[in-house]
Amino acid sequence: MNETLKTLYDRFYTPLPIPDARQEIEDAHHQLIQRLGKSDRKLVLRIIDAKDHIAAEQSIDSFICGFELAWKLSSELNSFDESRPADRVGRLSPK
Repeated sequence: MNETLKTLYDRFYTPLPIPDARQEIEDAHHQLIQRLGKSDRKLVLRIIDAKDHIAAEQSIDSFICGFELAWKLSSELNSFDESRPADRVGRLSPK
């Protein structure tokens, strides 16, 4: 089921347009490349890649949790007992 939800996520999720933040990241990355040695750059890139991986996994998980919540709510609403007295009050005909 999660694979189906991941496919839905890939199909319908549109990343937020955040060009300012992306540019800031690119600028900081460029400055780091200039200041750090090769081994330090690799370490920083591994950290960034791991952080990006975590963010992507959290985004997918959030989508799946939201979808499952919507599914459960829909199921609850479809099986809602319409014979409850509180629901009939507005539908009673006047005497």
